[in-house]
Amino acid sequence: MSENPKIDNKELDLNMSELGIREILKLLPHRQPFLLIDRVIELVPSKSIVAIKNVTYNEPFFAGHFPHLPVMPGVLILEALAQAAGVLALNSPEIDLEGKEHLFAGIDKARFKRMVVPGDQLRLEIETDKVRSSVITVHARALVDGEIACVAKMMSGITVVK
Repeated sequence: MSENPKIDNKELDLNMSELGIREILKLLPHRQPFLLIDRVIELVPSKSIVAIKNVTYNEPFFAGHFPHLPVMPGVLILEALAQAAGVLALNSPEIDLEGKEHLFAGIDKARFKRMVVPGDQLRLEIETDKVRSSVITVHARALVDGEIACVAKMMSGITVVK
């Protein structure tokens, strides 16, 4: 695997309202099969993001979850939301990430309202609730065709990784 050519968030063009897979790969350390967002269609730095995950039958988790009824695991829907929140945090100029990492820190009030199956397109919507020097809380929801699949309140932290 190639090394992640990480971008310092101070180098980002915060006027971009959309990000393709190349920009996402520069921002997030995740790689296939664990990269769970395909593109960003709306981005308001420090405030909100809308990302897309195209769910296909080729996803490796469908082989075992469940062969007779392929359903995207809820924890992976939450992970997709967390990755979208990570992109938002990395596009927040008030957060100093120099020499630090952005990590998922917690989840509250997660609820699953609809199954996500092959052929669905997940719309991942994140809105910032609070931004502190080292903790960010967001309201997150995943939708399919305008119908809520998952809602949660999520938290991430900025930390020095040794």
